[in-house]
Amino acid sequence: MFIAMNRFRIAPGREPDFERVWRERESFLEEVPGFRSFALLKGPVGDDRALYASPTIWESREAFVAWTESELFRKAHAQRSAPKGTYLGHPQLETFEAVLQTP
Repeated sequence: MFIAMNRFRIAPGREPDFERVWRERESFLEEVPGFRSFALLKGPVGDDRALYASPTIWESREAFVAWTESELFRKAHAQRSAPKGTYLGHPQLETFEAVLQTP
């Protein structure tokens, strides 16, 4: 199992804009070999930012890399994004490979 997770810092009050973009976009992930699941997670909200994470779970690192090099990836990422001022910096990608896992 391989997990690719983007972490986002969102400007206060812009959470609805950010969440709407994710709800309305086509991800095309269901069509990708090796894709297992996706979630959009909302973390702590402070005076200066709201935190979000979007983990995707893959069969393997190779399946994830193939997705990032695919036409479906380009198509998914060419869609409308949140209004200017929503993001506080670029998303931070973190990747993890399973060392131990239960069913």
